[in-house]
Amino acid sequence: MASTLSFPIIDMGLLLDGEERPAAMDLLHDACENWGFFQVLDHGIPTELMDEVERMTKGHYKRAREQRFLEFASKALPQEEGGDGKQKQAAAENLDWESTFFVRHLPEPNINDIPDLDDDYRRAMRQFAAELETLAGVPTFGTKVSSYPPCPRPDLVKGLRAHTDAGGIILLFQDARVGGLQLLKDGEWVDVPPTRHSVVVNLGDQLEVITNGRYKSVVHRVVAQTDGNRMSIASFYNPASDAVIFPAPALVKEMEAGDTYPRFVFEDYMKLYVRHKFEDKEPRFEAFKSVEKESSNLIAIA
Repeated sequence: MASTLSFPIIDMGLLLDGEERPAAMDLLHDACENWGFFQVLDHGIPTELMDEVERMTKGHYKRAREQRFLEFASKALPQEEGGDGKQKQAAAENLDWESTFFVRHLPEPNINDIPDLDDDYRRAMRQFAAELETLAGVPTFGTKVSSYPPCPRPDLVKGLRAHTDAGGIILLFQDARVGGLQLLKDGEWVDVPPTRHSVVVNLGDQLEVITNGRYKSVVHRVVAQTDGNRMSIASFYNPASDAVIFPAPALVKEMEAGDTYPRFVFEDYMKLYVRHKFEDKEPRFEAFKSVEKESSNLIAIA
């Protein structure tokens, strides 16, 4: 059962210079510190473009991917009781009920290499990516385009299993009608409401490290629905693969060494993350703390 806590909504127009800016900045800070998720309105992305991308994304799934997903679903879910059915039921717990493809935008785009996109869809996605790049103001990102079709056994399989995101900032354009996205707050699952023409923002593991835990990445999931095909276009803004990630010095001045987050190369973190995405994030951080400690000991005795 999801909580009915009020989900934070930020009007980006109020973040501009003006008398309402201080209160809006306080609201943004509170959303980052206490939620790790929030929705933004008045973000500058044309609503006509958002509608076009949503229509084309759903049309692309119907035309190019639905049949393949139905074939996968018929094999993945148990159809009967007994040995085979029980084996499939156990296996389904580690499946995600989603149809996904990935688009890399920067530094080297790959949208022309994705074979089943038509020219109009490529054009719309390029334009949408340019708008998101302006909104986020960072140079490296890619997009995960997902469909979450109706699921006959939402009691058995999640749309997407619970996890935190590995990167920096994630901008999500989600379905305006079909819900299912939830975040874990204070031990309760909270619905992220579908809001037309909004962009959902959530913080990834790298922001938690850089802020030394002041802003935290938040566990979230997608609950499979019995009707409706939920669209999700999640754009991930990540550091360069060779970027060294560490807590901002100003945030660790008065901390004990053991209370600070580790230093690591982002590519190394991603290699660990892909193996343990659906597990707790804390052991990932601890693994790099151990590496740091071992390196310090080697230097001390050299």
